[in-house]
Amino acid sequence: MEYFFNFNKIGYLKGKKPRGCILCLIRDGSEAVDRLEVYENEHLIVSLNLYPYNPGHLIIFPRRHLTDIREMDEAERCAMDKAVDRCLDILDDVYRPTGYNIGYNLGLVAGGSIEHLHLHIIPRYANEIGIAELLGGKKVLVQDPLESLALLRKAFASKGKDDQETAGSR
Repeated sequence: MEYFFNFNKIGYLKGKKPRGCILCLIRDGSEAVDRLEVYENEHLIVSLNLYPYNPGHLIIFPRRHLTDIREMDEAERCAMDKAVDRCLDILDDVYRPTGYNIGYNLGLVAGGSIEHLHLHIIPRYANEIGIAELLGGKKVLVQDPLESLALLRKAFASKGKDDQETAGSR
């Protein structure tokens, strides 16, 4: 079996970590974490995944520290659904994927390495390996997250916003 090693992530996992929940630190504007937000509103934040499976791999998380989807209130659920639609539209425009993996990893055994509830949106392409092969240890090629960040911040900003929404600018 082949194994995929993301040495940057291994360093992150084994290295010194900031105190507290990493997604709460992002929400609070902490300098102790990488700031990869592309969009936010009063209920949630959309950020690039620091260790993406593919270019444009986004996570959406509620501002409140929740650990289970059943803890979301109606407003958070509605905001999450709308954010997913918006993200898909923007990812379609920027990357033109042929499919998506969308979902939550609840619990460590399900792949959830961060306790703060978050939803993954992973763009997929016809000539790449699927999520099953990925989890089975195949190599993944990705775009530099900073390049993704610049592209997606520009795309979110150009789609317009209402008075409760802002494109990430930090």
